[in-house]
Amino acid sequence: MALSFEIFSSKLSLMASEVFLSKSLNSTPQIDRTATLLERDPHSFSNPEQLRIRHMDLELNVLFQERVLHGVVELSLDRLDETATELILDTMALRISKVEYSASGKGYRPAQFQMGSVHPILGTPLRIQLPRDGDRVRIEYFTDPNALGLQWLEPQQTSGKKHPFFLTQSQTIYARSWLPLQDSPQVRMTYRATVRCPKELLAVMGAGNNPEKLNGGRYHFEMPQPIPSYLMALAIGDLAFKPLSPRSGVYAEQSVTELAASEFADIELMMSKVEGLYGPYRWDRYDLLVLPPSFPLGGMENPRLTFVTPTILVGDKSLVSLIAHELAHSWAGNLVTNATWSDFWLNEGFSVYVERRIVEEIYGRRRAELENAFGRQKLDDEIMRLSASNQVLHANCQDPEDCVTEIPYEKGALFLVQLEKTFGRERFDEFLRSYFNHFAFQSIRTADFVAYLTHELLSRDARSANSIPVVEWLYEPGLPQSAPKPPSDAAVAVRSAARLWLAGDKPTRDLGTSWTTYEWLLFLKSLPPALKAQRLQELDKEFNLTNSPNSEIAHEWLLMAIRSSYQPAAQRLEKFLISIGREKLIKPLYEELIKSETGIRRAKTIYSKARPGYHPLVVKKIDPLLSWPE
Repeated sequence: MALSFEIFSSKLSLMASEVFLSKSLNSTPQIDRTATLLERDPHSFSNPEQLRIRHMDLELNVLFQERVLHGVVELSLDRLDETATELILDTMALRISKVEYSASGKGYRPAQFQMGSVHPILGTPLRIQLPRDGDRVRIEYFTDPNALGLQWLEPQQTSGKKHPFFLTQSQTIYARSWLPLQDSPQVRMTYRATVRCPKELLAVMGAGNNPEKLNGGRYHFEMPQPIPSYLMALAIGDLAFKPLSPRSGVYAEQSVTELAASEFADIELMMSKVEGLYGPYRWDRYDLLVLPPSFPLGGMENPRLTFVTPTILVGDKSLVSLIAHELAHSWAGNLVTNATWSDFWLNEGFSVYVERRIVEEIYGRRRAELENAFGRQKLDDEIMRLSASNQVLHANCQDPEDCVTEIPYEKGALFLVQLEKTFGRERFDEFLRSYFNHFAFQSIRTADFVAYLTHELLSRDARSANSIPVVEWLYEPGLPQSAPKPPSDAAVAVRSAARLWLAGDKPTRDLGTSWTTYEWLLFLKSLPPALKAQRLQELDKEFNLTNSPNSEIAHEWLLMAIRSSYQPAAQRLEKFLISIGREKLIKPLYEELIKSETGIRRAKTIYSKARPGYHPLVVKKIDPLLSWPE
């Protein structure tokens, strides 16, 4: 290699001690499994470098009245250290009633165990004494009614109004709130599960499901592909199923099923396009579950069963890029997984990149370029907001939830865009296809990616490699000067329209009669944070933005309404905050409200009504904002 590239490798090693570029250039680098295990996950108490979960058998009784899961879990272990006599698992507010161990499954004996000290973020370690011949443990336990990873909805909080609803949310570190296990993305396991629930309800998991009929309240599931714990998922409710293709379909409450099936009609086409680019879909089926509006995320990429918010059901497919993103996780995240939450960009940056390739393939370059431009706008705004330490791709977050910003998503994707533009799309597609295949069903560190990138791409074209500031992208705040600026004629036109409208040189009626969602979002973001009420009223009269059925547009509009004290939107703001629980859409509205004394009072009044319907993870974040309870 050229001397300059050797200097690059040396610098990278110095800046990040976990990066190893010592692989021979004559052989494709493999994961340094020892290094990965020795690099302890800072967000887990567990000891997978000694004893590692290989498989889980789970039995759950779902007790709606008590809002509790009663579980028995059997963990099959691989011994990496023959001298190890203690298994450490992650828990969070679990009540452990019994622990047993076995050698090769030949009878179980009581095991001594101890609950450690409670950590305010990570929960409590469960320390189990395990004789050297022990390779299985069985644990009986109960969850807490207020477990952070569980949500229990009353019938009136569902669209059908007849039956309750239950759902889990395990990412990032909340599987431990309903399962005692090694709650680290380093650890991948297969599982079988039996779930008992009221006989009139349907249980589904991120595993093999049978949508044909209710099963008398007893359901069996199997996941033969190894997954990390944050992808464990269970939901129970009055659900219907609508097939979309031989290998995909949508679950939802009855009143939502037809709209969801229409909105997601392009799923099979999306799957085929990604397979053509990056290799086969390896999870058998791809189904979606549309959850009640209180679901805290846009989507959650549970393998075989993506959980998705109903806030994207607009009727015009304008927000289905979220579905493209969750599908992209079937390669980037589920197939090749970040080994720690410091490596979160390996999941999300890759998924954003693949998502936009899907959008381009199906909906055209204009829409993809527009969404790229909007992504860059969000990234620039986020960099302005965050401290320098939180702008780094290879993050260092005390609470893994703090890693969930636009940085791993948009900065990560932009890094990949620069690689594509430097080496050419065809060559970069070949690299990504090889990457997904090489690391399939493995959890990797940023170091593993860099080693593979170096061997498979950078070292083969040193001149091009020298134009990619890899160290700066991964380990420094902000963006390199060479960061791409996504081109978009549509974005340029929208920003120009915003300037002309503000100057009074463009009539309101000529603005957005044929604009798409992302054109409207770019327009609103191109305006000053606050405007005179008269100007907002002009827009509202022409386009009825206060009552927009598009949740993303409504969110941006309501932010502006709060800043501008635009009273005609007051009733919609309250309804919006009470009717949905998606954190991305509601938390910024509360943050804006509390910037004034009047707003604080209003926020608390609304929150008192909305809080019972919010997911515990959302409550965890908004309670401190509002000093709740007083």
